Amino acid sequence: MDKTTRLKVALQKSGRLTDNSLDLLVRCGLKYSRGKDQLMCYGENMPLDILFVRDDDIPDLVQQDVCDLGIVGLNVIEEKRLAFEARGVTPLFEQIMLLDFGKCRLSIAVPDGVRYDGPQSLRGKRIATTYPHILGRFLRQHDVEAEVVTLSGAVEIAPRLGRADFICDLVSTGSTLVANHLWEAQTILESQAAIIRTPVPVSTEKQDWIHRLGLRIDGVQQVKESKYIMLHAPRARLAEIRKLLPGTEAPTIVPLEGANDKVAVHAVCRENVFWETLEGLKAAGASSILVLPVEKMLA
Repeated sequence: MDKTTRLKVALQKSGRLTDNSLDLLVRCGLKYSRGKDQLMCYGENMPLDILFVRDDDIPDLVQQDVCDLGIVGLNVIEEKRLAFEARGVTPLFEQIMLLDFGKCRLSIAVPDGVRYDGPQSLRGKRIATTYPHILGRFLRQHDVEAEVVTLSGAVEIAPRLGRADFICDLVSTGSTLVANHLWEAQTILESQAAIIRTPVPVSTEKQDWIHRLGLRIDGVQQVKESKYIMLHAPRARLAEIRKLLPGTEAPTIVPLEGANDKVAVHAVCRENVFWETLEGLKAAGASSILVLPVEKMLA
C-alpha cells in the first residue's frame, strides 16, 4: 500500500498512557511488527503505523501534519494549546474522541502542616510545575500574583529542596504526594487520554480509516465493563428479574421449548456483574445463569 495512504499515529513512548494506548489499538484489530529501534510499529493488517515519541511532542507532530492522529492526555493538549496561543500561533489540531483511561487531575499540592484556604493562599508564593500555562491561567482567573517555577520533572521534591512553597502537578492515586509529605489541596484540571487529529485535509482512504478506527474504539470502550448474561426465568417473575439486570435496557426474551411457564433471557449488561447480582437473580427464581465477557460490540 502506498505510504501516503497509511495513517501515522503518535503515542507516548514511555509513561502512564503507553501500554493502554497500544492495547487499545490491538483490541481494535491491529497486528503489528516493531522496528529495530523500537520507536515505530508497522501495522501488518491495517494501513496504520505508530510513532513512539515524548508525550509533549505529540500535539506538535499532529499540528505540523507529521502524524495524522495522536493519543495524549488532556493535560498535555491544554498546556500545548495555551503555549501556542502565548506565541501567537493558532492551535489547529482537533480533539476528536475521549478515551476511558489515563484519568488523573492537575492539582495544587501543599506540604504537610501548611494551611490552604483557596487560591488566595498562593499569593506571593513560589509554585513549581511542569504546566506553567495552565497554572498561569488559573492564577489569572483568581487574580493571584505568584511566581511560577517551571521544572521538567521531579516537581514533588521542589518544596523539600527549597525551590518552591507549593507545587502544581498531576495526581492519580496521591501516593507520590504522600511519600513526599504533601497533600492535595485543589484540582485545577481533570484529565484523561484523548485522540487528536491533524488540521490538514487527508485523503479519502485515510479519512475512511480514521472513521473505521473511531467506530472500533467506540465499540471496544462500550464493552469494557460489559457482560453477556443468559438465564432461565419463570414468566411470572420476569418483570422482577429484568429490574435486577444491571445496566441493561431491553433484554431478549426467548420461549423455551416445552416449558410454557419459563423463558430464556439474554442481556448485555453495561455494568459490573457482581456475585450479589447473581444471588439476587437466583432468589427471584432465575436458573441456569451464565455470565460471559463481551469482546466487541458495534451499536
